[in-house]
Amino acid sequence: MSSDATPDPYDHPVAFGQRLKILRERRGMTREVLAGLVGMSGSWVKRVELGQLQAPGLDMLMRLAQALRIRDLSELTGRPDMSADLFIGPGHPRLAAVRAAVDALPLGAPVAAPPRAEHLAARLAAAWAARHSAPDHREKIGALLPDLIRDAQLAVQYAEAPADWRAAQAVLAEVYSLSQFFLAYQPDSSLLWRVAERSMVAAQQSTDPHTIGVSAWLLAQAHRDTGPDHYDAADDITQQTLDYLTPLLPDAADDVLAVAGALTFEAGYTAARRGETATAWRYWDTAKDMAAQLPAPYYHPVTSFSQAIMGAHAVTVAVELHAGRESVRQAARADADTIPSRPRRARHRIEQARGYQLDGQPDVAIATLDQAYEAAPETIRYNGYARAIILEEVESKGADRRRRASELAVRVGLLAA
Repeated sequence: MSSDATPDPYDHPVAFGQRLKILRERRGMTREVLAGLVGMSGSWVKRVELGQLQAPGLDMLMRLAQALRIRDLSELTGRPDMSADLFIGPGHPRLAAVRAAVDALPLGAPVAAPPRAEHLAARLAAAWAARHSAPDHREKIGALLPDLIRDAQLAVQYAEAPADWRAAQAVLAEVYSLSQFFLAYQPDSSLLWRVAERSMVAAQQSTDPHTIGVSAWLLAQAHRDTGPDHYDAADDITQQTLDYLTPLLPDAADDVLAVAGALTFEAGYTAARRGETATAWRYWDTAKDMAAQLPAPYYHPVTSFSQAIMGAHAVTVAVELHAGRESVRQAARADADTIPSRPRRARHRIEQARGYQLDGQPDVAIATLDQAYEAAPETIRYNGYARAIILEEVESKGADRRRRASELAVRVGLLAA
């Protein structure tokens, strides 16, 4: 290594301030720029780097790591015991209450009137409706989940007839499915896995095809989003569930056809992550044909599978294949306004922004992320792709783009006001 090369902060144990300076300089970032990204002064950054101030607390560590676009917190701290995936969003204020409900054991004396599965199903439907219509959807379902989880567990525990027990298991599985939407991208991956696995077990106990399909769809996503080492597991879950559902489809209700279509697209999504272009588009084509069999206004409340979503799915396939020009072409064809769910519409806008960024159109990407924020602020706040684009453009050399990205960063919570 030449004497004028940038040192590797992991060659030897170094103080936090030295590590911060090395990583900042590798990013080509001045102290003033880093300070602005984390809401501090340039002199504060200098004093930390010189060891005149102690290493900051966890909240500031997270801000520094995000500003430096470091994926793992241990890269900044030098401590493997402080590893954290920074593609994870912030912890929601209701996370602790949801975690407590999941971890609680519904033991004790029998309740006077155990919840009935049909009543729980109605409450669950209302919760899904709230999720789709509210800009602060995590807040809405986070408030409802603790009681839903407890009551669904009780319904299973105190069901007497076998049919009632299976119906209660179906509701419990879907309550856990709703929980996964709340827990996604939050800093408790072990809780997300626990809920995903419990959902699958309850679904199998229910013997209901739709419930099994929904739980498998979410479990496959959990595997795929964990990384390439889990792609095979995601494919296995998807294919086994499709093998189970396919013979039922000729006589199936719309919800079963929809979840089979959602699983078919998931197979294409994973193929796109692998870079398998032909396979990814083949699955998308098949899923589009399945969506065409559904009534035009139909919209599946869990998977969003519908005719309206297929344009958004095409954008996702192109983005995951890193095809910038195709992403933009698909984005131009997809009509976000036809997606009735606010968080799903925001997610689509984020995927469009990824496409514009890939195609070298950062100004359009920022404008599209503004639209995502207007649709559902909580969606963009927890989305790692959106956060990465915003942080990148906060450092843009273009003054107007830098200003608009900074304003959005403040609204999303990435920068101090």
